[in-house]
Amino acid sequence: MPDSDVIGNGLAAYFRMIQARIHELTEPLSTEQLWTKPYRHGNSIGNLVLHITGNLNYFVGAQIAQTGYVRHRDLEFSGSGKPKADVLSELDQAIETVVTAIGEQARDDWSAPYSAERTEHRDRFSMVLKCAGHADHHVGQMIYLQRELLGNS
Repeated sequence: MPDSDVIGNGLAAYFRMIQARIHELTEPLSTEQLWTKPYRHGNSIGNLVLHITGNLNYFVGAQIAQTGYVRHRDLEFSGSGKPKADVLSELDQAIETVVTAIGEQARDDWSAPYSAERTEHRDRFSMVLKCAGHADHHVGQMIYLQRELLGNS
């Protein structure tokens, strides 16, 4: 297995890239646009940011960093109207928790047993990697939603 610093630095940089991309995508949007669902069958960008935030706070924050976070997953998809600055601040806090938790992992910690609701991953590395991929997937959705909201489709 690669050195823990190589793993940690790579993952931390990836989560920082996700954070920057979400800020970039939401920057031109008003709070109203953040909560607008351009397609009745989908989510708003705001709901996707809440979902990523909840996902990171639960799977990394509560389970690895032991923050005590209690997830209310249904609210991630039904919540709306919260000011954009608050939504982004909560995301930023979740990213900080993840980056800190990643930095605290020693080489053997990455293969430590992992268990949480709604996942089959059995070690910390696999779960953190899954969280990175999950966030990136939703950023892809946000790209299309932002284009639709701004009329750039």
